[in-house]
Amino acid sequence: QVNNTVKVQKRMKKKVSGCIILLISEGKPLRDEEILQELPVGTTATFYFRDLGAQISWGTVFLIECIGPLVIYLLFYFRLPLIYAPKYEFTASKHLVVHIACVCHSFHYMKRILETLFVHRFSHGTMPLRNIFKNCSYHWCFAAWMAYYINHPLYTPPYYGEKQVKAALAVFLFCQLGSFSIHMALRNLKLPGCKIKKIPYPTKNPFTWIFALVSCPNYTYELGSWLGFTLMTQCLPVLFFTVVGFIQMTVWAKGKHRSYLKEFKEYPTLRSPILPFIL
Repeated sequence: QVNNTVKVQKRMKKKVSGCIILLISEGKPLRDEEILQELPVGTTATFYFRDLGAQISWGTVFLIECIGPLVIYLLFYFRLPLIYAPKYEFTASKHLVVHIACVCHSFHYMKRILETLFVHRFSHGTMPLRNIFKNCSYHWCFAAWMAYYINHPLYTPPYYGEKQVKAALAVFLFCQLGSFSIHMALRNLKLPGCKIKKIPYPTKNPFTWIFALVSCPNYTYELGSWLGFTLMTQCLPVLFFTVVGFIQMTVWAKGKHRSYLKEFKEYPTLRSPILPFIL
């Protein structure tokens, strides 16, 4: 029990060594910005600590799950031993699209790594340690599956050849720029350490104008990037990865959209979670 008349630190952090603090044993955890004197309690209050188990920072998980695909894809691209037949070891593909795909794939994950280090501001400090195994398995295994077929000595270029590759590359680059623009807009929405949530709106950057129609355009651009990569490589594993990723991002986008609607009464009703007017 804590007496409110005792001089205590006004702000109590929600996360303490893998724990969360609650006023009610089965209630919601206290927010980081909660002030003790403003809590709905009398002269005494009982706080409950819930053990969250082993935790790991979001930034660390993002870095590990992105470094893996970056390295794994290059192993197949350079055709290291024991991947393909011995006669193909350290050989290069004769198809230009294979080299363009490698640059695009590497660029995508390098961009994500740099954004994790210098752009993203995570709302939550940590996540359960077990998540790193789930996240890495997903990204690393898909990277190996895609890279195996795209860099295979028997790989055949897209049906419409150079025109298809150029069109797909344009889509990919456009969406990569859009994704970066959205991440920068979200970063600039609040100052470091600030917990006050705000509604994101379009800025002078044309890539952010999609905010007028979509709550989570970062996922929209991510989907567009992988659709472009699918069209470029015309590879079934890439298509499967894109579909699975779209399903997961839709779940996240719907959750974020519901959170916006619940928290902000003035939230624009025209917006959809991830696809304008559709989903």
